[in-house]
Amino acid sequence: MTPFTHLAAVAMPLARPNLDTDQIIPSRFLSRDRDDGTMGEVLFRDLRFTAEGGERPEFVLNQEPYRTAKIIVGERNFGCGSSREAAVWALYDYGFRAAIAPSFGDIFRNNCFKNGLLPVVLPREAVETLMAQFQAMPGGAVSIDLPAQIVTFPDGATHEFDIDPFGKECLVNGVDELGYTLTLRDQIAAFENRYGRTNA
Repeated sequence: MTPFTHLAAVAMPLARPNLDTDQIIPSRFLSRDRDDGTMGEVLFRDLRFTAEGGERPEFVLNQEPYRTAKIIVGERNFGCGSSREAAVWALYDYGFRAAIAPSFGDIFRNNCFKNGLLPVVLPREAVETLMAQFQAMPGGAVSIDLPAQIVTFPDGATHEFDIDPFGKECLVNGVDELGYTLTLRDQIAAFENRYGRTNA
């Protein structure tokens, strides 16, 4: 995974509470191999496209300047529903690196940490303010400083956020849980040696 420290990018508003993982990536696409590079193509497939494959111009990701957004701003319970990890893969493979919302589905949030996508929880009032700023300043940039745990809105206002310390460490260092464990090989080997001598 790519380490996440600072990000300043266009943020895309998606004003849909209880956006579930089937809306993020419909179940019929779950058999795709992530390595073939097509997960991003089916992100929000049924919201972005008609049954015939044409773009839905009213969907925000099909509008400028949001096509290249790297931050998604959602409403409460973002990523609820099934536990499919492919929902995070689709967001990441399309180009998103962070999601901001008042709350996330628990499994979705955990999958974010495992796959390099930063989930930022802000108070509902702050997210509503951010959504309003997008109305006034379409394409406004949002800045995220993960080490300092600060989000800067398009109007320059800053908001602190809490984050799981272990998840933060993994994102900052660009490792998943297995990668983190592998960084402890020397300590694990030393423990095994001590344990082996004690029980010999």
